[in-house]
Amino acid sequence: MQQIGYNLEHLRQSIDDACRIAGRRSEDITLVAVTKTVPTEVIEQAIALGLNIIGENRVQEATGKYPLIGSKVQWHLIGHLQSNKAKKAVEIFSLIHSIDSVDLARDVGRRAVQIVKTQEILLEVNTSGEPQKYGFRADEVIEALDVIKDIQGIKILGLMTVGPLSDDADKVRSSFKILKKIFDEIKLQAIPNIEMKHLSMGMSGDYRVAIEEGSTMIRVGSAIFGSRG
Repeated sequence: MQQIGYNLEHLRQSIDDACRIAGRRSEDITLVAVTKTVPTEVIEQAIALGLNIIGENRVQEATGKYPLIGSKVQWHLIGHLQSNKAKKAVEIFSLIHSIDSVDLARDVGRRAVQIVKTQEILLEVNTSGEPQKYGFRADEVIEALDVIKDIQGIKILGLMTVGPLSDDADKVRSSFKILKKIFDEIKLQAIPNIEMKHLSMGMSGDYRVAIEEGSTMIRVGSAIFGSRG
């Protein structure tokens, strides 16, 4: 617990520093603690230290943890969602970051309607163009939004991207700039049932760059819990 406390303090100072450099306010940055493979007892320690949002990559893993932790925190799904897991995802997660197709949005909306819920979602955008990644292409987002906004049971609250796995800071920054540009364009249009509230970008290795480029939500795991195999 002592190490997690130290890591959290260091992370928060780093976020403050990045915000100061970018001319932003720290309170405008939402921290999602990524708990992939983190045991529930360690998550409980982090909650005791003030973390209130956790992000899971897999529905199956979250299903095992949720009965033990429950509504002490908000649960976010940040990893790829398969359609056959949509029902359980809607039951657990307050925000799904990774809607990457119109069909998946329909599945999530249908499941949400069944339990009389409005499921909050972000659209995942593959801004780096890497073929192994999920997400809409940057040039598909507006067209997809035009369909998804009318699906019952869901509410679009923003966009998400995963920066490229690269030591080239310019390449990483470019992928974030692309998402921010799309985010701002959509925001200006003031489309019904679309609220550009969350710009989810930045992880342990690149959250400072993401903050500089306008991120409002960072997804950080190893900088809090240490490296995991």
